[in-house]
Amino acid sequence: MNASSPGRIVLLTTSHRVAPGLLSWPAWQALHDADRVLCADGAHPQLPYLREAGVKVDEAAPTAEELVDACAGGHTVTVVATGEGEPQLTDGLARLAGTGRVQMPDLELLPASYDLPGARLLDLVQVMDRIRAECPWSSRQTHKGLAKYGIEEAYELVEAIEEGDRHELREELGDVLLQVVFHARIAEEDEDEPFSIDDVAGTIVTKLVHRHPHVFGDETATTPEEVKAHWLRTKAAEKQRTSVTEGVPLGQPGLALAAKLASRVRTAGLEVPIPQGEGVGYELLAMAARAEADGVDPEAALRAAARAYRDAIRATEG
Repeated sequence: MNASSPGRIVLLTTSHRVAPGLLSWPAWQALHDADRVLCADGAHPQLPYLREAGVKVDEAAPTAEELVDACAGGHTVTVVATGEGEPQLTDGLARLAGTGRVQMPDLELLPASYDLPGARLLDLVQVMDRIRAECPWSSRQTHKGLAKYGIEEAYELVEAIEEGDRHELREELGDVLLQVVFHARIAEEDEDEPFSIDDVAGTIVTKLVHRHPHVFGDETATTPEEVKAHWLRTKAAEKQRTSVTEGVPLGQPGLALAAKLASRVRTAGLEVPIPQGEGVGYELLAMAARAEADGVDPEAALRAAARAYRDAIRATEG
């Protein structure tokens, strides 16, 4: 140890989204090699595991000056950061360094555990748990009561996509995701058939793997058409439907409903003439079926035309 050395500070950060005790090998080395290990939070979830591994941790919240003094003489001090990341300490160290009057220790930021992709979803689940338990409005909601919001959020998502607004797209995707998590949280409380967000995720994972044999199995697909054929075959085997109309929600907008029925008929290779009748409804039905056959989404096409109409109205209004 060099008595004239200013020493070294290791700021060890961990993710609360990773199980306590699961730290990287460099983190364990830094903990075992340190002359002192400090943590300001005596209830930090990592502390029981560190102590079980033989790491002596002192519960302390030193100032920047005190930490620099503790490193004097070539000592290494590892600080197990709290959830906020110790901003007060790091700001103090930055101020000290900025004075130019203090010989500063080497400072290393060492992430001990990392968030995996999707880790922030755990935060959403935790927040939803608390809201469901403590919010007077959220705690009383039911699947039926929330149904209208799911429809509204889906429409707002579509609008953000069609408008090409990236900021709105990100926000609306979050709003749709909230509906999924909210319904799953309510479902946990069902006395007869409870399920959780993990069950929801597990179900869709199983479905996706099964319907993508060209990705997860031995099948091959090199074109979107082949992928769609795989999807339709596996879906048909799963559902074992007696009619191509099964599974088509009748509550969707009329043009979308007509196009979906026409798509089912075309995909199944059925010859079903468009019903003839009087009135605009039959005219719209025929137009929707023709649009679907031409590869046009009639619902999206009408929305685009409606937006143009809206702009014309605003222009007329001045």
